[in-house]
Amino acid sequence: MTPEHQAGADGWAVETSELRCGIGGRSVLDGIHLRIPLGSFVGVFGSNGAGKTTLFRSLLGLEPLQGGRLRLLGRDGVAARTQVGYVAQRDPPGADSFLSVRSYVAAAWQAERWGFGDAGRADAVAAALQSMEVDDLADRPMDALSGGQRQRVRIAQALVNPVRMLLLDEPLANLDPQAQQRILEVARRLCSERGLTVLMTAHDINPLLPHMDRVLYLANGKGLLGRVDEVVNAPSLSALYGLPMAVARDGGYVFIHPAGGFMAEGAAHCGHDHAAPESGEAE
Repeated sequence: MTPEHQAGADGWAVETSELRCGIGGRSVLDGIHLRIPLGSFVGVFGSNGAGKTTLFRSLLGLEPLQGGRLRLLGRDGVAARTQVGYVAQRDPPGADSFLSVRSYVAAAWQAERWGFGDAGRADAVAAALQSMEVDDLADRPMDALSGGQRQRVRIAQALVNPVRMLLLDEPLANLDPQAQQRILEVARRLCSERGLTVLMTAHDINPLLPHMDRVLYLANGKGLLGRVDEVVNAPSLSALYGLPMAVARDGGYVFIHPAGGFMAEGAAHCGHDHAAPESGEAE
């Protein structure tokens, strides 16, 4: 079943109207309108400080909503937050260095919330490890893993409870292309085979292009959601950023930059690390 059909039959994974959210009383996003179908893979982009993590924390109820309307997994507000798995950008330093992979994943088991006893813990951990293709690493210590292995284990931890949505905050950061692709392929499979809705933040749109159903760009406190061609074009991004933007395509890659050239060091930008293509058409 496609995400569009799921939305029509069962509602939306995330539906917001005039949503306003921020941190510590400071507004970061204001007037956000979203309709994200169940079972879809959404890439979330924007410069540092644009509100990507703030949006995730607001959907989880970790930051109180400042206004507007939110329905999450068919329920008003954040009442369904226990059905959402979250992988933050990083763990506290050294918090898990002494744990095995199995123990790290098991640490997130919350049987009392879901009504299962400890007897189900081993099965849930095994299923989560298998879903992320790290079951062969179960007895290894966390500090012996590669970056890509560690990220897949962290996602497995988010899956150890019965969730319907995953929020992945920069899971591809500092990984080599092969490790990035493995995480993206598994995330895509979770959407396609298990009907999970996945929202993933990233700095570079290009690795996600073959996998995501929609893209959400955040800038100037606003958001723009749609299919890649609907959002990643010069008129749409120019309106969002409030300055003329150019979108160039070359060899299957997308390059986004101000129409007058790349911005100076330290200026607000689209959040991607890239160089201008030598050839290709710019919109």
